[in-house]
Amino acid sequence: MRAIHRLSRVLALVVLTGTTTACTTTGGGYFTPTVSADAANLSPAAASAVAGDMVAKLAEHVGPGTGTIVIKPDDSAFGLALEESLRGWGYAVASNQEAPGDNMIPLAYVIDTFEGAVMTRISTPSVELTRSYAMSATGATPTSPLSVMQRAS
Repeated sequence: MRAIHRLSRVLALVVLTGTTTACTTTGGGYFTPTVSADAANLSPAAASAVAGDMVAKLAEHVGPGTGTIVIKPDDSAFGLALEESLRGWGYAVASNQEAPGDNMIPLAYVIDTFEGAVMTRISTPSVELTRSYAMSATGATPTSPLSVMQRAS
């Protein structure tokens, strides 16, 4: 009986490892710069707080002056706050996915709620940043450490 239990644990581990390995071997093809969504519908104050924090962290990994950030135009509070924050940190920002030129850095984001927190993910071809936040009337406060995933080029 114990051998069967151990075998099932090993099999589960092999399946889990195989599925995560498959995710990491897709090269850069899984990054989709046209997908940006604010499903949490953040207030302007919360959107500004989250965007400011995430762009500050992005600057640590993708410094200003390294290229033009290309984001899909978005009228959500977070989309507007993100663009403003990027410009405030000295990034050149193009709102057109087909912007011409060299050194274009496509950026996508997803904001959604999960178990009372707002989950935020910002992705570029080289790095993905994820963090959760607690909302308040005056803004937002990080409730998790920053998760950083570096992509090999």
